[in-house]
Amino acid sequence: MARIFSGIQPTGIAHLGNYLGALQNWVKLQDGNECVFCLVDLHAITVAQNPMLLREQTRLNAAILIACGIDPEQNILFHQSAVHAHARLAWIFNCIARFGWLSRMTQFKDKAGKDREAVSTGLFVYPNLMAADIHAYHATRVPVGDDQRQHIELANDIAEKFNHDFGVDFFPRIEPYILSETARVMSLRDGSKKMSKSDASDQSRINLTDSADEIAQKIRRAKTDPEPLPDNAEALAARPEATNLVGIYAAVTGQSVASVLGEFAGSGFGPFKEKLAEALIAHLAPINARAQSMLAEPAHLDRILQAGARRAAAIANPIVDEAERIVGFLARG
Repeated sequence: MARIFSGIQPTGIAHLGNYLGALQNWVKLQDGNECVFCLVDLHAITVAQNPMLLREQTRLNAAILIACGIDPEQNILFHQSAVHAHARLAWIFNCIARFGWLSRMTQFKDKAGKDREAVSTGLFVYPNLMAADIHAYHATRVPVGDDQRQHIELANDIAEKFNHDFGVDFFPRIEPYILSETARVMSLRDGSKKMSKSDASDQSRINLTDSADEIAQKIRRAKTDPEPLPDNAEALAARPEATNLVGIYAAVTGQSVASVLGEFAGSGFGPFKEKLAEALIAHLAPINARAQSMLAEPAHLDRILQAGARRAAAIANPIVDEAERIVGFLARG
């Protein structure tokens, strides 16, 4: 049985892109694997956060994960800061990883932009913490989008250097489980950009907590083009907004893109958007209802996360204790 680690930032609200691109896969991976699911709040503070809002959104996103089908009894669900082994191993990896490796991380370049001198050092060493998140559990599989492949390669480089430097075979190699690009959901306002929690416009995304009216309104306002829908996928290639909406409809109804186009070929976007909104509401309303029910009992949510943290620590602490022994630290006692 493979041990799988996956994390999601608890900032913002999980949205349709998170659901179709990652969370649905997490639910499927629960069968036949040992899964460790983490709300990565240590990663969240690499940029400034409102402390009260961070706590609220950690609970909110925990409720959403459970509502989507993550079973906290079958597998482990916890918030990262509750298991100190992550930070302990991350410091060791800060000392193993080379500055040049981190300097080449494309995601840091993208996030820092032109103002690199002003960003936190936490953002720079973020990939080392990500490597520690995985290696603290000796996880061998990690479901990631293609844009995270470079971070998995770095995690393997760090493990290889650790093993080589200390003459051990301690950290295993990680195999990325690359999530399908067919589940890539783009912004409702710009079909060239991924749907994102950090987009300034709430109209750019469908949050998993949106009401039926909010979903319908956002789909009505979603950017499109003036042409009717074609009868084949090739004709969508140069139409990013149309491609996005058709892909969303296919994903939530379980159809192929070809089947959707066969149904709506020649149709304008007005009728198609109505059907898309109906399909989204039918699919997401039960998730929202379950999440709201859980949020009504925050103490119960906290107990779930605390129980998950104890189970996570039972795995991670012995592994990180041994890593510390290998590098020469005295026993913690």
